[in-house]
Amino acid sequence: MGTIRLTAAQAMVKWLSVQMTEEGERFIEGVWAIFGHGNVAGIGEALHRYQDVLPTWRGQNEQTMAHAAIAYAKTKRRKRAHAVTSSIGPGSTNMVTAAALAHVNRLPLLMICGDVFANRRPDPVLQQIEDFDDGTVSANDCFRPVSRYFDRITRPEHLLTCLPRAMRVMTDPANCGPVTLAFCQDVQAEAFDYPEAFFEPKVWRIRRPEPDPVEVDAALAMLKAAKRPLIVAGGGVLYSGAEDVLAEFATRHGIPVVETQAGKGGLSWQHELNFGSPGVTGSACANDLAARADLVIGVGTRFQDFTTGSWTVFEAADRKLLSINLTGYDAQKHGAEPVVGDAKVVLEKLGAGLKDRLYGWHDPAARSGWHDAVAEVTAAPEKAGLPSDAQVIGAVQRVSTEDTVVMCAAGTMPGALQVLWQAAKGGYHMEYGYSCMGYEVAGAMGIKLAAPEKEVICFVGDGSYMMANSELATAVMRRVPFTIVLTDNRGYGCINRLQIECGGAEFNNMYKDSNVEVQPEIDFVAHAGSMGAHAVKAADIAELEAKIAEARSRDIPTVIVIDTTAVPGTGAGGHWWDVAVPQVGGPERLESARETYAQNAAKQRVFD
Repeated sequence: MGTIRLTAAQAMVKWLSVQMTEEGERFIEGVWAIFGHGNVAGIGEALHRYQDVLPTWRGQNEQTMAHAAIAYAKTKRRKRAHAVTSSIGPGSTNMVTAAALAHVNRLPLLMICGDVFANRRPDPVLQQIEDFDDGTVSANDCFRPVSRYFDRITRPEHLLTCLPRAMRVMTDPANCGPVTLAFCQDVQAEAFDYPEAFFEPKVWRIRRPEPDPVEVDAALAMLKAAKRPLIVAGGGVLYSGAEDVLAEFATRHGIPVVETQAGKGGLSWQHELNFGSPGVTGSACANDLAARADLVIGVGTRFQDFTTGSWTVFEAADRKLLSINLTGYDAQKHGAEPVVGDAKVVLEKLGAGLKDRLYGWHDPAARSGWHDAVAEVTAAPEKAGLPSDAQVIGAVQRVSTEDTVVMCAAGTMPGALQVLWQAAKGGYHMEYGYSCMGYEVAGAMGIKLAAPEKEVICFVGDGSYMMANSELATAVMRRVPFTIVLTDNRGYGCINRLQIECGGAEFNNMYKDSNVEVQPEIDFVAHAGSMGAHAVKAADIAELEAKIAEARSRDIPTVIVIDTTAVPGTGAGGHWWDVAVPQVGGPERLESARETYAQNAAKQRVFD
């Protein structure tokens, strides 16, 4: 068997360039990189050497580069991914938040972090964290709890085992998540005689796990005994490619469907059995169905607290829980009857077992009434004044097309969009597993890179925009066009409302309630324009609609700023959310909130 002498960094890059999908594309499309002393000499040289077969892209911040990579992988339904490399120290730890985001959302992300010297000769190297009691620890150990696979490369031959393990995790539908390779910087430059066979192209197939027949039979028994089943469709429906199977299953058996944030867009809003979303930011008709359902069927959902109204929304006395999921961990939450398997495969088997069983217990009029309520709160304002977030959503909705993808992550808009946005199939992208402020701008770029044929519209509030906006400059440099609708309510309006609802005083959320000497006057148009984006201010809803349409002709990002009111919520739908209220102290408003909290907490059904 022949060998090829390469540095460890060169071997890693060469190997990544030949790891293929079933469609004949690289699984790792390319590498986002910010170089420092921990990766520029080794990994940087290797990326330059192989740039024709594995492209490298420069970003502005390690966290937001990773956010772009995550959005790309989510849009590609986990079939392709990006890598991100950073230097030792702050470059690496900047990515810990992104790793947690990918972990929560079960998304593939390869992080190649510079690390300390394995030989320890220059100990302590610049930016090295020293553990007084453990000489094997580095800053990269922060990634252990937020990585699905972690490895420290202290010898060049470690690549022969760690790289295949990394790919196995990222292409495993049940174990998918972020991978951290802590690559000692001296080892990056060390040469080794690698087997030539190691670099032969390899195809990674994403499997479809079949369910256990016993679990399928148990699920069928529950379905046959049920009178009022309800499907809760999560992100697993999209990753499985089960959208059409779900639609057929629901239609054939007359089972209403409600969608989580991750599952929204799997079923067109126009489908007669799509009743919107359940839970905290759910529609009135969905929450009514959830309250009456005697069998709740989770399909690819992890039953997050927003979906379940902190486990108060599924309140029927005879309610049972059935969970279809790729992972046993998610499938058995809260005492659910589990069916561990691929969503598409399981739905097909359940459909065959149910034959022509028809339920049809839902009320079509409730769905129509909900659409009327959405139309009312999203209509253009008749009077002058600052528009609400709901009215901004309405403006975007009216000019959207079948090719529009709306996205967001944190603040007011995720909840408002879940309850109000009428999503075309595949037209919704929400990072609400971690709800990470600062994901939006970089995420919009990642979506557009993954789906250049789509119109990407990013909703972001002024608070989240201020957290992380620098990849706007990257998008300008790379000519990646998307539209940002920046709603300026002069603070953290969403959390301010939650603070009020929990009986607290308005404090430290809106600029007007913060300890500042001067109220800020942030010119978001000038700021975005300084990075090369086309930036404008919309004076009202009509101008917003016109400017969104105009943005479609540009090859750079467009930022449209519109002032909004911070006080009102969506004005439609909703449900209780468990946010603990202080048990003692406070004025009358806090006492009232505490009483409401106790009443709702008594309704929680955490395990039964």
